[in-house]
Amino acid sequence: MSIIDNRKAFHDYFIEDRYEAGLVLEGWEVKAIREGRVQLKEAYIIRKGDELFLFGAHISAMPTASRFISTEATRTRKLLLHRAELDKLIGKSERSGFTLVPLNLHYKGGRVKCEVGLAKGKKQHDKRATEKERDAKREVASAMKQNRR
Repeated sequence: MSIIDNRKAFHDYFIEDRYEAGLVLEGWEVKAIREGRVQLKEAYIIRKGDELFLFGAHISAMPTASRFISTEATRTRKLLLHRAELDKLIGKSERSGFTLVPLNLHYKGGRVKCEVGLAKGKKQHDKRATEKERDAKREVASAMKQNRR
């Protein structure tokens, strides 16, 4: 079950491959995510050493969160992946000109997971072509719907 999708990632990048990663979260963050108080629009994935981190994801604290903890909305969160997946992602992102972007947050077995996409940037003309294709499909679908009536 998807919590939130990063639609901007699909607009700005060609997604080549997808991986599922766990997230290191605090208790108040999990509660806020369950309430839908999360945004991935400006989030991206950075590498520090041999680890990957989710940077820029905005999780708003709930007003009922404890007053005894400090809530930082855009703190850096560690991504949990198997070593072989980490090595593969780091290698491709360094050598081949790929970048790593968060695609969505979803639940799996009661835990919050982040889908990581291995992506290559789109040029402006690619974005326009994608928009034209989407508009053409929409027009065809509406024409087919009108013909059925």
